[in-house]
Amino acid sequence: MNGASVTDLAALARRPLFSPRAWAGLAAACVALALLPGLNLVFEPGHPLHVSSYAVALLGKFMCYALAALALDLVWGYAGILSLGHGLFFALGGYAHGMYLMRAIGRDGVYQSDLPDFMVFLNWKAYPWYWAFTEHFWYAALLAVLVPGLLAFVFGYFAFRSRITGVYFSIITQALTFAAMLLFFRNDTGFGGNNGFTDFRRILGFPITAPGTRAALYWCTLAALAGCLVLARAVTQSRLGRVLTAVRDAEARVRFLGYEPLGFKLFVWTLSAVMCGVAGALYVPQVGIINPSEMSPENSIEMVIWVATGGRGTLVGPIVGAGAVNGLKTWFTSVLPELWLYVLGLIFVLVTLLLPQGIVGLVRQACERIGRRRGAGAGQ
Repeated sequence: MNGASVTDLAALARRPLFSPRAWAGLAAACVALALLPGLNLVFEPGHPLHVSSYAVALLGKFMCYALAALALDLVWGYAGILSLGHGLFFALGGYAHGMYLMRAIGRDGVYQSDLPDFMVFLNWKAYPWYWAFTEHFWYAALLAVLVPGLLAFVFGYFAFRSRITGVYFSIITQALTFAAMLLFFRNDTGFGGNNGFTDFRRILGFPITAPGTRAALYWCTLAALAGCLVLARAVTQSRLGRVLTAVRDAEARVRFLGYEPLGFKLFVWTLSAVMCGVAGALYVPQVGIINPSEMSPENSIEMVIWVATGGRGTLVGPIVGAGAVNGLKTWFTSVLPELWLYVLGLIFVLVTLLLPQGIVGLVRQACERIGRRRGAGAGQ
């Protein structure tokens, strides 16, 4: 444990994650973000204060990514569990909500059938059994939480019970995600094959592309992100969080002291998967499509880069990292799309070498230096 005791780690975990001033800044940022859709609804295009529908949808998508990054930080930053398969939980939440959105199309599809167009094209006569009750929004919302959570619980139970850790666990999660992607690419699974779900029309009876609907989805995403941030902080600052921190740094010693890490790791792993599923469910209606490519290993690796860039083990860092990296991605893919993957790799290398604590860590160090200089000046 490099000379540190479990008691020292617990004392470290009890330190406030952010100062009151930092939390006030986060609250102000939430208020500012909440006002943006109102500027889209109130002011007409061309007005200096008008915010475009594209910008609202783009920021909503970024917040979904930020929620997924926050979920990954819970298991990687605080429990030391590096997952390369969180894209699977994100996609499962998206597919669960997408099933409801596909059924909400009704007879407005190309074939004017009660079945989705891809099922009619494949000559299906009825919905598969696992599509039952998906015409109800509440049931689809329940699936978006239960399916990723149940899969994570079962997978995590056997993996953690077998004491699979480190790079071996990361490889297994990536293999699981890749296998699921290949399964969903098949047309006979009933999830649209490589095209997935798209051409959504309504949600809860409202036109999905209407400015008011987009604003409501944006606000729901912001509320979910803020709520999950508060929940994650409560978990990490509790006794559970202190044990997780100790497990991350010295699992064998924690077990020797009488704690069984299985239950602690399984809880935070399942909670992280549920949060990812919620992010995916909110992502689909704002982007308008979900397909198996969301399960690709590259997407899960990108999530790791978001967390590392923002600052692992800081909660707010992954949110900042997801926004920064995806903002760069949006710009590069529109101006120099062929260079984006090289830039992404360069970001990860530079962050690893120069910013091991990420953007948030850099800001913290700068604030500490300023505080020390002010203290030294006052002492003189």
